Amino acid sequence: MIDFVRGVRLWFAPQRLREEGDTPDYRFSLANERTFLAWIRTALALVGGGFAVDQFLPDLRWAVRVGMALALLVVGAACALRAVNHWARCERAMRRGEDLPLSRFPVVLSLGVGLVAVAMVVVMLMGWTTGR
Repeated sequence: MIDFVRGVRLWFAPQRLREEGDTPDYRFSLANERTFLAWIRTALALVGGGFAVDQFLPDLRWAVRVGMALALLVVGAACALRAVNHWARCERAMRRGEDLPLSRFPVVLSLGVGLVAVAMVVVMLMGWTTGR
């Protein structure tokens, strides 16, 4: 738990990373930042998709529409939080000369998006609409 709290502190005070190990080649830090930005773009797309499902598919049954929208919003929020956590962990590992941390989150993200996509296919095939 203490490592988690320490990791979260790095999110808000990245200058503390300079206290750990040696400064890596700036190209690696910039590559880490680009990866962070890619995760943020993915999170924004998922959040936008969640709002789009809710706003632009009004003929779906309420529970189906809200369920898919919430799933996309939750996965998008998790992706954004994971982005900053992964950035800090990788930066710390590079400064310490350690292997980069492994993550199961890409699998979780893929499963979440895949499940929502399958749910959308089922909804479209079954025609679960409000009957307007």
